[in-house]
Amino acid sequence: MNIVVINGTEVKGCTYHIKEFFLSELKDNNKIEEFYLPRDMPHFCKGCKVCFFEDENLCPHASDTMPIWNSILSADLLVFATPVYALRIPGQLKALLDHFSCHWMVHRPDRAMFSKRAVILTNSIGAPNKAAQKDIITSLTWMGVSDIKSLGCGLMEGVIWHELSEKRRQKIENRTIKMAKKYTKSKQGKKGIKVRFLFQMCKAMRRSMAKKEENPSADDLHWIKNGWL
Repeated sequence: MNIVVINGTEVKGCTYHIKEFFLSELKDNNKIEEFYLPRDMPHFCKGCKVCFFEDENLCPHASDTMPIWNSILSADLLVFATPVYALRIPGQLKALLDHFSCHWMVHRPDRAMFSKRAVILTNSIGAPNKAAQKDIITSLTWMGVSDIKSLGCGLMEGVIWHELSEKRRQKIENRTIKMAKKYTKSKQGKKGIKVRFLFQMCKAMRRSMAKKEENPSADDLHWIKNGWL
C-alpha cells in the first residue's frame, strides 16, 4: 500500500507524535512518503487562474505542487496530520489545497481520486476540531474522495507534548493506534452517494456549458478525454 502523509506543520510536537503513532501500525510492507508544510510547498496561490484555463503544470509554483499531486495520485491512503489554528487548518495547508482546486469535480477531476481513502488527524488544546477537519473534507470530497475518516485529539493540558501528563499522552496514543489498525489492510475506497451526486451535477453543468462555448475549454476537453461527456 502506498501512503502519502501531508503534515500541516514542520514542528515535531503534538501533531508529529500523533502522526507517528498512526504510522507505527502501517510501516511494515507499506511505502510511506511524507511532505511537510510550508517547507515542501511554501507558496500562496497567486490567483493567475492558469491552472483553470490551461494546465496545472503551468502554475508558477508547479515545481512544488506537482510532485505532491503526483504522489497523491499514486497513493492508496492519504493522511493529513495538522494542528488546529484559530478553529481552522493552518494557512500553509489551505494554500496547498487551494492549488489543487482545479482538480475539483466542477473542473478537472482525476478518476484515480474516486478509489482513495483518507484519514485526517487533528489536535487542539480543547477547542472543537470539526471545523478544521471540514476544510480538508470539503476539498477531498470535491476531488472525488468518499472514504474519509477523522480523529480529533483534545490536548487539554497544554500544547507542548512532553508537558502533557503520561495519562493524557497514553490516551491519545491508544485512540490513534486503534484507528490506525483499521488501515492495516489495503483496500480501495468506494464512490459514495454524495460524490456520485456531485459528479452527476457537475456533469450536467459541464454539458450545458460546453454547448454554449464556441471553443472547448480545458475543463471540457478533460471531460471529453475521460469519456464523461
